Amino acid sequence: MQVDIWSDVVCPWCYIGKRRFERALVEFEHADEITVGWHNFELDPAAPKASNLPMAEQLSRKYGRSLEESQAMLADMDRLAASEGLDYHLAETTGGNTFDAHRLIQLAGSHGLAGVMEEALFAAYFVQRVPIGDHDILRRVAGEVGLPADEVDEVLAGDRFADEVRADEALATEIGATGVPFFVVDRKWGIPGAQDTDTILSVLRRAWERRGGEPAAEGA
Repeated sequence: MQVDIWSDVVCPWCYIGKRRFERALVEFEHADEITVGWHNFELDPAAPKASNLPMAEQLSRKYGRSLEESQAMLADMDRLAASEGLDYHLAETTGGNTFDAHRLIQLAGSHGLAGVMEEALFAAYFVQRVPIGDHDILRRVAGEVGLPADEVDEVLAGDRFADEVRADEALATEIGATGVPFFVVDRKWGIPGAQDTDTILSVLRRAWERRGGEPAAEGA
């Protein structure tokens, strides 16, 4: 059974959603028959490669909130992430353009490493708090994942995989995914947002049964 996931590597809810999905898979009786496809989505395609503004100030300017309100919102998200086992310090992040990161995810996918690259980029941005639009950072992360350095350099120096990223984003629009994370199970069942683990598990089980698989365990 196929599960397709649209996400952006600077989206705090996407990393949380990934963890919740992973926990749902641990409980899903047929997890070994799940194939996961990662898809690209830019929350802000016009974002600069890097920003010198603290995240709280960026949010204040973007949404017209006070600095204190933005700081409180970030702190709330930090606490929520901690409950999922993620060490966020969002006030220390800077945002940045993610188009090149997504192109490297496409490269990773060609080597069967898309999921590994997603995790590495999430960790780099949210846990290590490095600028995700910086090419030196992207090279380091890609190297740690095991991508060939010459291919990474080729991608970053040109426009390879640009069409694939745009196609993913166009498909997101076509299926009605206006935000991320967005999960599609068995090409039929949509799960918008970082739903709780039980909700994701319930959709996985329902989709499995509807496709003629064995029913979920009693009491599920």
